[in-house]
Amino acid sequence: MPDLGSWPAWGPRLVWTIVTLGASWAIGRVLAAVVMARVPRWLSGREHLLVQSVVHVLRKRLPWWSLLIGVWLAAGYWPLTAEGHLLVGRAVFVLGAASVTLAVAAIASQSVDAYGAMIAPALPVSSLTRNIAWGLIAVLGLLVILNGLGLSITPMLTALGVGGLAVALALQEPLANFFAGLFITLAGQIRVGDYVRLDSGQEGYVVDFSWRSTRLRMLANNLVLVPNAKLAQAILVNHHLPSHDLAVLVEVGVDYSSDLRHVERVVTEVGRDVMAEVPGGVPEFEPFVRYHTFGDSSINFTVILRAREFVDQYLIKHEFIKRLHARFDQEGIVIPFPIRTIAQREAAAPAPSASES
Repeated sequence: MPDLGSWPAWGPRLVWTIVTLGASWAIGRVLAAVVMARVPRWLSGREHLLVQSVVHVLRKRLPWWSLLIGVWLAAGYWPLTAEGHLLVGRAVFVLGAASVTLAVAAIASQSVDAYGAMIAPALPVSSLTRNIAWGLIAVLGLLVILNGLGLSITPMLTALGVGGLAVALALQEPLANFFAGLFITLAGQIRVGDYVRLDSGQEGYVVDFSWRSTRLRMLANNLVLVPNAKLAQAILVNHHLPSHDLAVLVEVGVDYSSDLRHVERVVTEVGRDVMAEVPGGVPEFEPFVRYHTFGDSSINFTVILRAREFVDQYLIKHEFIKRLHARFDQEGIVIPFPIRTIAQREAAAPAPSASES
C-alpha cells in the first residue's frame, strides 16, 4: 500500500472530494428512497394525489440537491481564491435555485389538476391554466436567482417593459389567442368536457385549452383546432349549460281518421318506456305530445322526450321510433304515406278539315 505522505498535495484533497460527493449522493438516495417513501399515505382523494405527485417530484431531485451541497462542501478542500469560492458558490446557488424553481413549478402545475376543479370556474383545469401556474413560478424563481447574483431587477423590468411593447406589436396574433384563451377559461362559459356547436358548423367535446387554440373532439373521434381568438368571437351553443340534460324532439304524423286522444295516450306510454329502459333517458321525465299541423296527408305532432347527455339523444330517438312503429301496428294507427293529387287536362281533338267532310 503506498504511503499517503508520498502523494502529491492534491491527492488527499481529491480523495476527500470523491468521498464527500459520493456520501452526499448516497445521502440523497437514502432520503429519496426511505424518508420520502414514509410520507403519510392516509390522505384521500385529491390530497392523496397531490401528496403522491409532490413525493414523485422530490424523489427525483433530492439526490441532485444533496450532490450540490456536496460540491459546495468539497470546494472548501481546495485552495481557491476568494473569486473562485464566490464563483463556485454562485454556480451552486444558480443550479439549486433553478432546480427548486422547476420543482415548485411542477408541483404548482399539478396542484391545478388536484384543486382546480374544487374552485372552478375560478381556476378551471386545462393546459392553459397549468402553463400559467408553471410560468408564474418560473418567473418568480428567475427574479430570485437574479437578485441572489446581485443584479438589480428594476432596470431589467424597465427594459422589459419597453421591449415588451415591441414584442406585443410583433406578436399580435399569438398574444390575441393567448388572452382570448385566458378570458374563455376564466369566464367559465365554455369548460373542458362541454359539448359545443359553433356557428361555422364545427361541433364536439371541448378537450383542452392551450395558449393558442382550443381542441374539440368530434363524434367521429376527429380533433378540430379552433384558434382562441376566433372561438371568443364565435356564436356557439353550449349543450352542457345550464345543465347536461336536453330535450329530444321527434316529429310524427298520423292519418286524419285517427283518434287523437288515443294516439296521444299510446305515444306517451311508449315514451315512458323509452325513458325508463333506454340508457341515457331521464326516467323521472314525463313525455308529452303537442299537435301542431294539418299536413297534406297527416296530422303532425311533436313528441318531447329528454336525454341526460347530448349524444344520448341518438339512441333514444332510435329506440323510440322502433317501439312506436311496432305499437302503432298493434293499435291499428296509420302513419300515412305522402299523397299527391295530380290533375291532368287532355288536349281538345282538332276540328275536321273541309276535304275530310
